[in-house]
Amino acid sequence: MTFPYDRARLDALVADVDARLATVEETARAASRVRMRSPGLGAADLAAISRFANSPGAPRELKDLARRVDAGELSWRDVASGRAADDEGVQRALRTGVPDLRRAYAAIREGEDPEDVVEAGRPRVVGDDEDGPSRFTEDAW
Repeated sequence: MTFPYDRARLDALVADVDARLATVEETARAASRVRMRSPGLGAADLAAISRFANSPGAPRELKDLARRVDAGELSWRDVASGRAADDEGVQRALRTGVPDLRRAYAAIREGEDPEDVVEAGRPRVVGDDEDGPSRFTEDAW
């Protein structure tokens, strides 16, 4: 029995498929070397969160969460990684900053310089001669 296709054409098609498979395999190897996620928060980041949470300017809900972390009930890494996301106290603490984050996000989307937005969001101590906002607000810049 004879094969209905031209042998040379069939060999060319097989070679083409083999070459494409080799390209796919190389692309898959290269993609596996790419880190898709950031390494997360480091020790310095978590220490900064803790310092702010224990500072006088932190919201009450965040201070409550800091007390729980200090007592060993959970860790800042639990909070940052999302492992404690179902905890009511964690949710309360995180909700306190959401309106400020939304305003900051909107400002950046509207073309504001991110460094200016960050600076506007830093708590400032309002002195007798200063009449500026002490929290991040739209009128902070």
